[in-house]
Amino acid sequence: VQLQASGGGLVQAGGSLKLSCEASGRTLSLLNMGWFRQAPGKERESVATISWTGGNTYYVDSVKGRFTISRDNAKNTVYLQMNSLKFEDTAVYYCAMGSGRYLSRTDWSYWGQGTQVTVSS
Repeated sequence: VQLQASGGGLVQAGGSLKLSCEASGRTLSLLNMGWFRQAPGKERESVATISWTGGNTYYVDSVKGRFTISRDNAKNTVYLQMNSLKFEDTAVYYCAMGSGRYLSRTDWSYWGQGTQVTVSS
């Protein structure tokens, strides 16, 4: 199983980016998907997660109202639309997938390689 994240880059504060993560080797169906990030000197945190049906989502408070996670199971791809980006959103963003009845109890078994998002102030 491989997860290929893309879409990162350099953007000014207030701008937008859309991250994509395509899975190969197995289907996304029946698996929860998530985006995580890690900034220098900080622990990795969960940014947004989505259930395998797409019916349930979770966002960390700091991105609520600005980021939107979505998925297209037919394309084996999960997305993270990031609007109104702030300097503090700067980090390496990772996608992950895993199984679990609840998003909070998901075993994130597979991880992508990460894509750098840099927001200039």
